[in-house]
Amino acid sequence: MIDMSLWPPDWPRVHGEPLASGDFRMTPEDFLVEEIFDFAPEGQGEHLWLWIEKRDLTTPEAVKHVARVCGVRPRDVGYSGLKDRIAVTRQWLSVHLPGRDAPDAFATQLSDVGVVVQETRRHPRKLKRGVHRANHFTLRLSGEIASHPELSRRWQALCADGVPNYFGPQRFGREGRNLVLAQKAFARGWRKRDDPHGMQLSAARSFLFNEVLAMRLRAQTWRTPRPGDVLALAGTASRFVADEIDSALHERAARGDVAPTGPLWGRGRLESGAEVAEEEARLAARHEVLMQGLEAAGVRMDRRTLCVPLDAPSLEHEASNRVTLGFGLPRGAFATSVLRELMHHPLL
Repeated sequence: MIDMSLWPPDWPRVHGEPLASGDFRMTPEDFLVEEIFDFAPEGQGEHLWLWIEKRDLTTPEAVKHVARVCGVRPRDVGYSGLKDRIAVTRQWLSVHLPGRDAPDAFATQLSDVGVVVQETRRHPRKLKRGVHRANHFTLRLSGEIASHPELSRRWQALCADGVPNYFGPQRFGREGRNLVLAQKAFARGWRKRDDPHGMQLSAARSFLFNEVLAMRLRAQTWRTPRPGDVLALAGTASRFVADEIDSALHERAARGDVAPTGPLWGRGRLESGAEVAEEEARLAARHEVLMQGLEAAGVRMDRRTLCVPLDAPSLEHEASNRVTLGFGLPRGAFATSVLRELMHHPLL
């Protein structure tokens, strides 16, 4: 069992200790997130897609409001990504409205509860989970970090090297609560009715992945391909096992064309080979309750990149005690994993 008295784990950072203390997300406007899609609604079909801006609401809360105002069940409302409450979020939602329009003044009613409808378009299909390609973040930081003399240099290093693709602390809950629940559930036998949204399973997989990434970071191989690594092709879902590593592959990794991956534990075989697979299995076996619990729950083995690039990064000093960062991350990557490389904060 994991010793939760030592929570949070001391997972290493790529450039050493953070530069200074700071604050973020003091208000929802300090944390702006916009989903990026590779497609647009077609303009016709049974589903009405809403491009919304929500403030101080979780995505499930926004879904409930949309369902109520449009007179449908929450399950008839689709979304791609779950977004935090303390943020301003722009994302698509879809509403199944075959043969009818949205109710009159529905946008005004949604605006009254913090959901602003900025655009509507029809589409033949419901919006499914995880179909957006990326998220773009605009984050306002304040406090000592904003005026630190090394901030620009550290930021440029992250822009050049990428960021360790840790799962953020919100995945584990306050004081690791989701992981505590997972360990208890696995000890007695995990049941879906007790974890309908899979938060316990997700916390367990995320912890095991972060442990692998931390190991690779300490060995300084989190960006460097090794024989047996499963490498992901940038911008695609394709990956392959690198049985041999040559200079060309090292150059591709340095450019960000390919990136090593780590396991998202579950039932099935590890795709990796050679010493990499032995290392990954040995590390997972240290947390036998989590490893066996995920397998017994029927979660399927998958992979996740160890490193993520910052897309279109920017840094702007607004005042002596305030700075704004802008950057894009692939779907599933955490903005808090970027911030922990820069600053001290209790939630990082």
